[in-house]
Amino acid sequence: MTYSPTRRTILIATGATGAATLVAGCGDSDDSGESTPTSTATTSPGGDSQDGEGEELATTSEIPEGGGTIFKDQKVVVTQPKQGEFKAFSAICTHQQCLVGSVSDGTINCPCHGSKFDITDGAVANPPATKPLPAKQIVVEGNSIRLV
Repeated sequence: MTYSPTRRTILIATGATGAATLVAGCGDSDDSGESTPTSTATTSPGGDSQDGEGEELATTSEIPEGGGTIFKDQKVVVTQPKQGEFKAFSAICTHQQCLVGSVSDGTINCPCHGSKFDITDGAVANPPATKPLPAKQIVVEGNSIRLV
C-alpha cells in the first residue's frame, strides 16, 4: 500500500514555519518604508541618439495625452500626464503584484482589488495599495520612447 500525504497532513507537518511562509507571500512587495522616485524621461530634441540604448516601446503619438499605455510583455506602463511629458512605471501593482489592467481618468488601474495610481508620479490614488508604483527610466528621442 502506498502512502500519499494529504494537504492537511503537509500543512500540519510544516507547522508555523509553513504558515509564516504562506502569509509572507500576501503582503506588499516592499516594506522598507522608503519612497519610490518618479520616472525619468530624458528627451533628445531632433531625434539625436543618446547611445541608441533601450528597447523601443512606442512612439509618442501612441501614448494618449492624459492617459497611458500598458506594455504587458515588459511589465511597464507609460503615461503622458500633459502634452509632451512622458512617465514610466512598473505595471505590477504594489498591493499583491497583479498586472495593472487599464489607464483612465488620470489613474493606472489594477483589476484585482481596485488599487489606482496617479499617472503623474505613480502615487496611490485609491487603496488597498499603500505604496506607489516604482518608476522606470525611459528615453524620448524624437518621437520614439525607449525603455532604458
